[in-house]
Amino acid sequence: MPTDMDHHYYMQLAMEQAHIAYERDEVPIGAILVYGNDILGREHNRTQELGNPLAHAEKMLIDNLCPSKMKYLYDCRLYVTLEPCVMCAGMMIWRRLGNLIFAAYDPKAGAVGSVYNVLLDKSFNHHPVVVSGVMERESKDLLQAFFRRKRK
Repeated sequence: MPTDMDHHYYMQLAMEQAHIAYERDEVPIGAILVYGNDILGREHNRTQELGNPLAHAEKMLIDNLCPSKMKYLYDCRLYVTLEPCVMCAGMMIWRRLGNLIFAAYDPKAGAVGSVYNVLLDKSFNHHPVVVSGVMERESKDLLQAFFRRKRK
């Protein structure tokens, strides 16, 4: 069972991806997928770069990894710097993600507690374990800096 220190370490790596997105003028969201102590992949938002509103960090990470390595992610942990949207949360159900760890809540589009909680919907037969608030302040600060810069 990962400790709070483990969560902090991996979330820091996800934050590094968010900073890459920030520097590339993407909404600064990063994700890391972990199996045991092995990092299976790292990704950040690429919606502007790819001209695709579906190019969210967690979706890109899992889409690019899963066809080649594994169909289901029961034993994996996904670290993401912002609460997933409905699309990404749904993907976590279908891929049978074991654990989701996220930093900041998204009060406008979050689907793991803010607006709705897809992962707790009893209609679905899979419910990942969720940990929230890991490095929340750092994630919020980066997102706020990004949107302040965009407004200028």
